[in-house]
Amino acid sequence: MVPKEPADVVTADIFAFITAQKKPRRGPKVVRLEDGEAGLSARTIKRRLASISGLFGYLMTRDDLAIDRNPVPTGMANRRRSGNRGTPLLRTPRTLPRVLGPSEVEAVLGTLNTARDRAMILAMLLGGLRRCEVLGLRLGDLSPGERRVFISEGKGGHQRLIPVSAQFFSAVGDYLDRERPPVEHDQLFVVLRGPTRGRPLSADGLDEILDGVRKRTGLPKLTCHQLRHTCLTRLREAGMALEAVQAQAGHRSIESTRIYIHLANSWLVEQYLEASAAIDADRAES
Repeated sequence: MVPKEPADVVTADIFAFITAQKKPRRGPKVVRLEDGEAGLSARTIKRRLASISGLFGYLMTRDDLAIDRNPVPTGMANRRRSGNRGTPLLRTPRTLPRVLGPSEVEAVLGTLNTARDRAMILAMLLGGLRRCEVLGLRLGDLSPGERRVFISEGKGGHQRLIPVSAQFFSAVGDYLDRERPPVEHDQLFVVLRGPTRGRPLSADGLDEILDGVRKRTGLPKLTCHQLRHTCLTRLREAGMALEAVQAQAGHRSIESTRIYIHLANSWLVEQYLEASAAIDADRAES
């Protein structure tokens, strides 16, 4: 590509940039596992386009430059009926986080050193809470008698009241009885040791706990999101309606929940064989 001054860049140059980014960089035999293609991934190119768009957005605010438009298009002009977004410049492959198996779940729970850590992990693994929602819990958000948890600081500021397994409340009870130091605030999960003892646990603190779990279990890619995804997948596998999974997850749109239609292979095979047997039985009777 020929270098240009920002004022000379047009939309055609952006499309040429996208094409160049898609070309193989490490040899024609090297492909990405997620989509079988060569070159940079759609996610990487999207991030670069966002940076370029941000640069031009800034340059447009400058009075000393003759730039009055952003050459990075937000999407194609079609499919804008009924308020829908335009077609994206790049389609990102939608990949599913891997669901933890029963033995892996037991391994994770078996490595936890405190009741506090167990309660936090169970909140994600059995309640489907996000990391930020776990850290945002307050004492008044828990209703042990009803086995419900009020999420007051959900994603996007949205609140919800959800059921969570008795195992979670049991772990919380042990934590409150034996580990949580007396403090003046009502934040549920706090630091247990060191100079910051009693302060609300931070995201870095939870990440450090999870890092220890990864090392002890041999699950290097374990994340809070994987724990949440495992919960929501298992709920769907057990027959929970998609709308109920949506409410449990705190998804504003049902489209975000449809990812859980694509469930574990064993469950899919079981459902297929059951349906296939019913079809075969109908044929035999006719």
